[in-house]
Amino acid sequence: MTHHSHSASRGASAGLTLAALGVVFGDIGTSPLYAMKEVFSGAHRFTPDPGRIYGVISLVFWSLIIIVTLKYVVLIMRADNQGEGGIMALVALVKRIPSSARIGGGLILLGIFGASLFYGDGMITPAISVLSAVEGLEVASPGIDSLVVPMALAILTGLFAVQRFGTGAVGRLFGPVMLAWFTTLGVLGVMEIRVHPGVLQSLSPTYAVRFFVDNGSLAFLALGSVVLAVTGAEALYADMGHFGRPAITRAWLLIAFPALLLNYMGQGALLVNEPAARDNPFYRLAPEWGQIPLVVLATCATVVASQAVISGAFSVTRQAIQLGFLPRMAVRHTSADEAGQIYVPAINWLLYVAVFALVLGFQSSSNLASAYGIAVTATLAIDTLLAFYVIRQLWGKPVWMVALGVTGFLVVDLAFFAANTTKILHGGWFPILMGLVAFTMLSTWWRGRRLALRRLAEREMPLKKFIQLLRAQWARSIPGIPLTRVPGTAVYLTAIDGGTPMPLNRNLEHNHVLHQRIVLFTSRVRGVPLIGDDERLEVSELGQGIVRVVASYGFQEQPNVPAALRLAAAHGLDVDPDHASYFLGHVTLNPVDGEGMALWRKKLFAWMSKNSFRASTYLGVKSDEVIEVGTQVDI
Repeated sequence: MTHHSHSASRGASAGLTLAALGVVFGDIGTSPLYAMKEVFSGAHRFTPDPGRIYGVISLVFWSLIIIVTLKYVVLIMRADNQGEGGIMALVALVKRIPSSARIGGGLILLGIFGASLFYGDGMITPAISVLSAVEGLEVASPGIDSLVVPMALAILTGLFAVQRFGTGAVGRLFGPVMLAWFTTLGVLGVMEIRVHPGVLQSLSPTYAVRFFVDNGSLAFLALGSVVLAVTGAEALYADMGHFGRPAITRAWLLIAFPALLLNYMGQGALLVNEPAARDNPFYRLAPEWGQIPLVVLATCATVVASQAVISGAFSVTRQAIQLGFLPRMAVRHTSADEAGQIYVPAINWLLYVAVFALVLGFQSSSNLASAYGIAVTATLAIDTLLAFYVIRQLWGKPVWMVALGVTGFLVVDLAFFAANTTKILHGGWFPILMGLVAFTMLSTWWRGRRLALRRLAEREMPLKKFIQLLRAQWARSIPGIPLTRVPGTAVYLTAIDGGTPMPLNRNLEHNHVLHQRIVLFTSRVRGVPLIGDDERLEVSELGQGIVRVVASYGFQEQPNVPAALRLAAAHGLDVDPDHASYFLGHVTLNPVDGEGMALWRKKLFAWMSKNSFRASTYLGVKSDEVIEVGTQVDI
């Protein structure tokens, strides 16, 4: 390899690392704004004596090592689904494992619950991040503290309003902004560590142990604040598909982790020298002249962190739709080049309303911290269980090794979760409630969809029988009414492989007309992120002018019927999608008492189905080109 090639490769790696720094580490990178503050000024405030300060820093350091570095960077990021990560990718992997229905189904539901909690977390992150940044004004200019909430609301309103334009242009600034932020974190920390270098001793785990021995149950409760230092850890895994494991690993080990550690130690050193700084140790690190610029930089960093969470919510929603856990929604692509840049209007404005209400209701980052953490820690534990199940079933690792790993990480995850249960009555109920609402919707749609498809399949004529009737000339059973084959192509969009689409049956039964060429089109979503065009289609001639086309898509892709039909030319199917007639069944669901689901859930499923995005538009077919044929189905 030439010197030029080496340089180009290093440049590309550096660019990818910088981009990863901007998108992936926004949430965990802004934790220093409030984590230490909550330990010493929050609900379970500790007197900032040197022993406790060293103990808390030791806990933060080893939490970052165990949860972020070892669990996510070293281990779980290897459990990828063709390069994609995140809890929905884990769910897709579990769905592919041939296991008993009880274990597999239980883990899928657990994964859905973890994804549901992500929405609750996604509501709190923008609110607490932006509020904590703007609260720096209280340190710089104490007289204008009444402006904190209005400013935070204005910033958040602007952030959600620009989502429909896409994040491409703003996204290019993310990397440099976060590089400036992490550099500032490190510099502020080093300045204070030089004044009190003894704080470096806190990296020893003995201080964490002594903290628990000396403070008993209070130390356990402190974990509820310490966990704020690792919020955003799941983002490393969830965003792996955008940047790859090497870039995220480099960004974490070389930039983010050292900067965070230096800043936390710097805050600790400041508290040793000035215990009164515990009201806001982060902003107290900066000299007086630098506090306003720091507020501006912190606000920019929290906007980046919030953007990453919002984009993540869009991505999780699209994956959930494709995997069959949510009804169809409007999904707009905001970039012609980046398939991952999408905008989901319904999710955007639901998040905005929730974030706006949180800021108005809680008023400060300290109050919000009382609600923050329980959803995060539950998701950490769920990731552990799903990942080690995949490691055992797909990687074939020995049981003793998997048991040792899952036990070790679960002890840490569940300790943090248990410490956060004390927050339930003080705001922690909010993310749990949002998670339960989302879980009810996702699980109801998953089960209801399977039930509805089963009911439809029971009513549809088997395709083989339909073709046999065609061969025997259906018209013989209707004396005096011949079967007419008209020129052109009819494309019937159907979700069921083995049955005759209801519109096709109805068309023949009532109109006694069939097109010369009939295409039965079914789209499937596989448990992989992307599928190449060479593997996209299965085309099979069934006779009597009927062709079945099954198009496969990854859960990161958007189905498109006309594009698939153009691709089918390579398989010998001569169809012009611009001049074809498209038929789609419109099903009205009637919830009735019976097996499958509780009646209230059937009613909820019917309501979700009624309000879902039009199937034809979702499949890339213009609504004025589709002929819908209705039917009613009891579920």
